[in-house]
Formats: sequence, C-alpha cells, structure tokens
Amino acid sequence: MLEVANLEVVYNDVVLVLRGLSIKVEEGQIVALLGANGAGKTTTLRAITGLLDVHEGDITKGSVTFLGERIDGKDASAIVKAGIGQVMEGRRVFAEMSVEDNLRTGATTNRDSASVKANHAMVMDMFPLLADRRKDTAGYLSGGEQQMLAIGRALMANPKLLILDEPSLGLAPMLVAQIRDIIVDINKRGTSVLLIEQNANMALSIADYGYIMETGKVVMDGNPGKLLADEDVREFYLGLHAEGTDRKSFRDVKHYKRRKRWLS
Repeated sequence: MLEVANLEVVYNDVVLVLRGLSIKVEEGQIVALLGANGAGKTTTLRAITGLLDVHEGDITKGSVTFLGERIDGKDASAIVKAGIGQVMEGRRVFAEMSVEDNLRTGATTNRDSASVKANHAMVMDMFPLLADRRKDTAGYLSGGEQQMLAIGRALMANPKLLILDEPSLGLAPMLVAQIRDIIVDINKRGTSVLLIEQNANMALSIADYGYIMETGKVVMDGNPGKLLADEDVREFYLGLHAEGTDRKSFRDVKHYKRRKRWLS
C-alpha cells in the first residue's frame, strides 16, 4: 500500500535528517515506526503527507509510493484525497471551534455527502463521548478527549491509510490503553495504520510489523515478536534487562555504544 524507498530529506538546504530511509506498509496492516526524539519519525510523516515545504524541508533522494502511484512532490490536499489521513503530534484540534465543527473540517476533501454522513455516523459510534459533547468547545476537552477528536476528524476523510504521530504522548496509562484499542478497532474496520511512536510497548503490542529508527534511518525491523525479544529493544525502549545485568536508564547509555550494537 505504502512504500518509502531510500528517502533522503534535507531542511534549509543544510541539515540532512533522513538518510536513505525505507519502509513499507502492506494493505490491512498496522505498522509501527519507533524511535527516540530526533530519530526522524516526524520528518518521515511530513515526507509522506506533503508537509515538508511548510517546514523548509525537501526530498533530495528516493520516492514515496501509495497504491502504486508516486506521491512525493504532491501537495498535502492531493495526498489526503488519494486516501492518506493523519493525526499530528500534539493533536492540533481547532480549540475555539466545537467538537462537531472540528469533525466537519476533516471532511473538506470528501465531496460525497452520503460518504460524509456515513463517516460521521461511524465516528459517533466509535467515540460516544464525542457524540455526547458534540456542541462543546474543543479547547475544553481533556487531552485524551482531544486525541479522540483528532482521530475522529482524520477518519472523516475516509482514509485508506491512517498515519498517527505519537498518539500516546502525554496521556495517562489508562488513556493510552484506550487509544491502543481504538487503533485496533480502526484497523479491523478496514483502514491500514502507520503508527509513529516512542511507546514501543504499546505500539508493538498491536503491530503486524515494526521498524526502529536511529538518526534518520532504519537500524532494525521485523515482526513484533522478533523486536520484543531483542536485547537492545528491550533495554532501550522497554526498560528491561537480562537477568544479572546492571540496570541502566536509556539516558545513561552512550549513543555510540547503542549504534555500535545495532549496526554490528
């Protein structure tokens, strides 16, 4: 469904952020893209969704293909029309607008009124809390409620592929579990998902395949079982260690040691 091939991205003609990144999302899958802050996850999202130019970024090498058609170089609205929806990091709801009006903005590219009506009914069914608060001002919702609203707004465009950027960020564990279950439900309803996360435990618990990024490229990929069994992933992303070893925080481990172990 989605193929990012050997992608390089530069900001301001100077800063190289993505260094030959390659990932795939097969139809019907949930794919997790994991990495710490600064790994290049959000830049990957911008490259896929046509938002690089807003941030003075350019694709200098490689390609992005969706459903057999190249979309790198297309503007964001054309990419949404092609079938890619996104939920940005930080939720980005329209704070002064109502819940209902926020949802309606998500359907801007959908000219089929019957489809808009059906999508609206689906969102209300998936998020009964939003149905109860549809006239409330979005800025007064809690963080978890705003995340649900941001996801519901993206679904209004009837995407074939939904990209979520750090949906668990800043949420309490119980809300993280709710968001995880919502992602699974969306996938079961027929939408493929690219899940960009730091929370490896949550992401790999529902993913069909996973990639781990470090300094702009993939350093490890595989099925969730393989990644969860890997010593480096367990230590650096899950805080787990082999029995008998000293416990260290992620921050205590030298960057070069981590890269040496992953790239060996």
